[in-house]
Amino acid sequence: MKHLLKTFKIAVNEKTYVKDPDSSELGKKIVENSILMIQEMGFESFTFKKLGDKIGSNESSIYRYFENKHKLLLYLTSWYWGWLEYQLVFSTNSISDPEEKLEKAIALITRPVEMDASFEHINEMLLHQIVVNEYSKSYLTKEVDTENKEGYFEIYKRLITRMFEMIVAVNKDYPYPHSLASTVLEGVLHQYFLREHFPTLTDCNNQVTPTQYFTHLVFNSLKASTYG
Repeated sequence: MKHLLKTFKIAVNEKTYVKDPDSSELGKKIVENSILMIQEMGFESFTFKKLGDKIGSNESSIYRYFENKHKLLLYLTSWYWGWLEYQLVFSTNSISDPEEKLEKAIALITRPVEMDASFEHINEMLLHQIVVNEYSKSYLTKEVDTENKEGYFEIYKRLITRMFEMIVAVNKDYPYPHSLASTVLEGVLHQYFLREHFPTLTDCNNQVTPTQYFTHLVFNSLKASTYG
């Protein structure tokens, strides 16, 4: 099984890159070090010139893989959502009970991220922190509608659809399944951000986990029998 997972590839929209970074050692080095640098200095301070200096390569060689740093961010965040989707499908596929399946999905999406040895050049823990802190910068742009039509956010939307389907399987009469699914996926990023930077604005802390909060939120919402 470990050997099988070693050959597994997270499929990311080809429009996010000029050349597939998985196709070469330099491409993997660009991805690996961009994660380290963006997490350390923030997306605004990160540049291809700084990345080139760190990996000992010309800035122009990075542009052969990514058109600009916005496309790189789209690639990294899309990879993260694809990796999370793979985790979700792998962990819930054999569960037949709808409530158990949904509870497992919530736990997986909201849990602290651990390193995955299947992808040696990517630090999933640091990438999760980047998604928490920087993901909104990938879509809060003037180009969001165009990029959405071109499929840049397809994996993110597909993951929400999977959550939506699990919610409906538990309660087909719940009137807001899409909103609840997107609230979980987007909300968990916000709760991790608040816990780190604005702890007085969240109940999530060392004692209360985001998993506990979102499990309570989802299942209590679905158990309600009447809606205003």
